[in-house]
Amino acid sequence: MLSEWTAECSHDAPTLIVPWSDAETGARFLDLRANPYDIAEIPEAEHNPTLARALRSLNATRSPFLTAKCDTWSLSVSDHAEALEALRLELMLSDEDALYGFASYIDLLWRERSVFASAHQQQDRLDRIVRRAQRLQHPEAALECVLRPAILDLTGPLEGFAVTLYLSAVGPDPETARRRWELAMDDIVTLLRSKELELGRGSATIDSTDAYPLRVRHLG
Repeated sequence: MLSEWTAECSHDAPTLIVPWSDAETGARFLDLRANPYDIAEIPEAEHNPTLARALRSLNATRSPFLTAKCDTWSLSVSDHAEALEALRLELMLSDEDALYGFASYIDLLWRERSVFASAHQQQDRLDRIVRRAQRLQHPEAALECVLRPAILDLTGPLEGFAVTLYLSAVGPDPETARRRWELAMDDIVTLLRSKELELGRGSATIDSTDAYPLRVRHLG
């Protein structure tokens, strides 16, 4: 699998704010860790069992993450020719094997408070994630992780960093592209839930009731 990470952490970089809401669409942040059954209110998950399974796993009791936002979309030559061509070149595939694509993103927050507040600790973890993802047997899929500023206020204001996980896959037809994405997503979630990335025993978390304010320095 093609895998890399980048950082968008300058002072003027877009910041992920949690909880969030969209007055125009009515969409809002749902804390799936605290309220797992709220997943029924996420249309993207309702129509995509693989995404629903990923969200459940990433918000499970022993998961090191909370999820904040997500979306999925199809890629076609008529509407996304540049994106498909870029993926084809990066993945070194033939034209016929990159006629369609399927893509997604999930915004992730590390639950461990010290990690959430530290760009450097998250960079170390992203290095490990990328190295392991590169060994996955998904030659038609690409993973990109973007480190970005985040502000969380569940039990008190916390300032730190989030990771947006982009996953794309291509194929000769829409069904194959989506199936490749599904298989890649399952393996990425398994990687993220591996023992190596587990929450440290007794660690303070961003979703605990005794959260205290944390301030961090932005990069760049």
